[in-house]
Amino acid sequence: MVSTVQNVAIDCADAYGLARFWSSVTGCPMDPDVRPGDPETQVLLAEGPVLYFNQVPGAKTVKNRIHLCLRPEASRDQEVDWLLGLGATFVADHRNPDGSGWAVLADPEGNEFCVLRGESDRAAVSS
Repeated sequence: MVSTVQNVAIDCADAYGLARFWSSVTGCPMDPDVRPGDPETQVLLAEGPVLYFNQVPGAKTVKNRIHLCLRPEASRDQEVDWLLGLGATFVADHRNPDGSGWAVLADPEGNEFCVLRGESDRAAVSS
């Protein structure tokens, strides 16, 4: 027997607001039937499971045990700058002088995620 991953659930204080952030990040639409203030919604990713946002009463208190890793089309550094402009915050820098590594950011509710080398970064190294 096997199971299919249906969604990645993200607890949050404002399901609609956080889904809007991640919809912008991924370029994928939110559930069209959801409105501001609804306690749950999802971002409909083009491939794989959906991002499911569930409003909960408690605030985030510790580091995420599971997190998202993003591989941008643009360069990693351009993506980091763009994400900071969307409302993310910078958490930790694990970028290396040779171009490898990643940057750790947090979404507007403090959930950490990584930004890996972008496709353009990887192509430049292999050229």
